[in-house]
Amino acid sequence: MKISIKVVPGASRSGIVGWLGDSLKVRIQAPATDGKANDALCAFLASEFGLPVRAVRIAAGFSSRKKIVEMDGLSREALGKFGKPPA
Repeated sequence: MKISIKVVPGASRSGIVGWLGDSLKVRIQAPATDGKANDALCAFLASEFGLPVRAVRIAAGFSSRKKIVEMDGLSREALGKFGKPPA
């Protein structure tokens, strides 16, 4: 499943804020330098949704705060715990 993610790097702690329009807003503690925030985002999402890290990858937006993330094995129901996902 591909979802749109709005990333806030350099946060005081990592966490999922909720839906911001059609994007899931995620705070990441890692800074946005040398791909650290991207790696931390993938690891955080894998942990949050109970997926292996290799099942989470950034499909678009490597150097942007708005990313498209592909997660193999993620169900729409799993996204529902953060509010109603967009259709």
